[in-house]
Amino acid sequence: QVQLVESGGGLVQAGGSLRLSCEVSGRTFRTYVMGWFRQAPGKERELVASIRWSGDDTYYADSVKGRFAASADNAKNTVYLQMDSLKPEDTGDYYCAAGLTLGRGDYWGQGTRVTVSS
Repeated sequence: QVQLVESGGGLVQAGGSLRLSCEVSGRTFRTYVMGWFRQAPGKERELVASIRWSGDDTYYADSVKGRFAASADNAKNTVYLQMDSLKPEDTGDYYCAAGLTLGRGDYWGQGTRVTVSS
């Protein structure tokens, strides 16, 4: 079992920044690839970023490249998603997930809402 607890969402103006955190626990969580997914209103959930606990093999959706950055702090068992230059279309519920492979969510956090106002 892997447990994930997210924090850091909120309301921000366009052009602003937010940092999401995901604290992870469980016996084998370091073997999982960590992903950040979002679900915008009326849309399907999509993968926006992914990272391994080693810090390599990062992936970013085209829509967030150059604006979002994923990182992993092994000492704190926490992964982060730094979101800069936020746009209204970044609004949605953001979920942290642990998966055996890239883009797969075997375990999920509870989600945190990000609202970007124009």
